Amino acid sequence: MDEKILIIERIYEAPIEKVWEALTNKDQIKQWYFEVSDFKAEVGFEFQFSAENEGKTYLHRCKVVEASPITKIAYTWSYEGYVGQSLVTFELFSETAHKTRLKLIHSGTDSFLVHPDFEKADFNAGWNYILGQSLRNFVEMDSLTIS
Repeated sequence: MDEKILIIERIYEAPIEKVWEALTNKDQIKQWYFEVSDFKAEVGFEFQFSAENEGKTYLHRCKVVEASPITKIAYTWSYEGYVGQSLVTFELFSETAHKTRLKLIHSGTDSFLVHPDFEKADFNAGWNYILGQSLRNFVEMDSLTIS
């Protein structure tokens, strides 16, 4: 297996529809992920966002390449001004009525030429924070009040 493929799985105490909405609704994406001007879970839709790493801002350019409502969204991921393109895939699985398993696959990161901010460890740390804290806190924030 390509050691540059990153796979992370998390289980959230939230229904699959809620997790899907967090992944695909531009107003919700802004609350836990990045500031996107627009987003649509439609193949061919292009979007971008900026993110900073150690004082340097990188413009991420993305294009949706797969969208299966409530179960899967995938988009390309590249950096303006840099060689390379990777693929980010989110797959959702309903474990119970109020539990969802998310599987993230980020492949092709080895297409980015050697650059200190594009190392697998950086992607791993970033996704673990985003999925393990940011998204978890967002989708579970009011799930605790459901009996």
